[in-house]
Amino acid sequence: MGKQLEKNNRSSQADDERDLIYGRNAVMELIKSDALVDVVFVNKNAGGSISKICALAAQKGVVVKQVDERKLDSLCYGAAHQGCVAMTACAQYCTVGDILQAANDKGEQPLIVICDEIEDPHNLGAIIRSCEAAGVHGIIIPKRRSASLNHTVYKTSAGAASWVRVARVSNLVAAIDELKQNGVWIYGADAKGESVYNTDLTGAVAMVIGSEGFGMGRLVSESCDFLISLPMFGRVNSLNASVAAGLCVYEAVRQRTAAHR
Repeated sequence: MGKQLEKNNRSSQADDERDLIYGRNAVMELIKSDALVDVVFVNKNAGGSISKICALAAQKGVVVKQVDERKLDSLCYGAAHQGCVAMTACAQYCTVGDILQAANDKGEQPLIVICDEIEDPHNLGAIIRSCEAAGVHGIIIPKRRSASLNHTVYKTSAGAASWVRVARVSNLVAAIDELKQNGVWIYGADAKGESVYNTDLTGAVAMVIGSEGFGMGRLVSESCDFLISLPMFGRVNSLNASVAAGLCVYEAVRQRTAAHR
């Protein structure tokens, strides 16, 4: 048992290290190369060329997160990082417009999932996997306080992250407004909502799945046109975010399939 645990830990470390580039020159060149960079972690107190790295990342649209030295040490398993670590992405992000265009190209009503601060990469990966299987046209995630398209997400999604369009936006409320302007109705998953099984999901639909611990943020919730819920018959009053997303999406698929018979 102990040997198996050690083997699993080594495997996990190897997977993590595959995602990471660390050291100032290496990170700078990675950003310059236009490679798929997901996020750059920096300790601004490190000084020197860190500010140049941050400026270049901002210019290229790469998310920069300020963390302390302990976080960087943890990411690199103690390797010398010089105050900055870059995490590569497993796929290219798209725009909200790209997702809408994908639905239009198929002659289908948009079916979109919005993840409001889903921070666990395993949950995001599972959501992506369910969405790919269900034929969802795209997923929208925020740039901040959210898991992103790293290799943990790729692995958990069983490779589906290569096939599902994911838009990463600065402001979810603004993205929701863009969807509304294009005729998409917004349905937020919330315990106070109407049962998803009593809700018409055959039109242009975007479903909001809230964070693991707190659900949807206030502004996002207020931006929803409708609230939907899954009936709960047990003693536990909530579902894992990825499970809830899968159930809601497949109810929409069921309704759409029935409507076309």
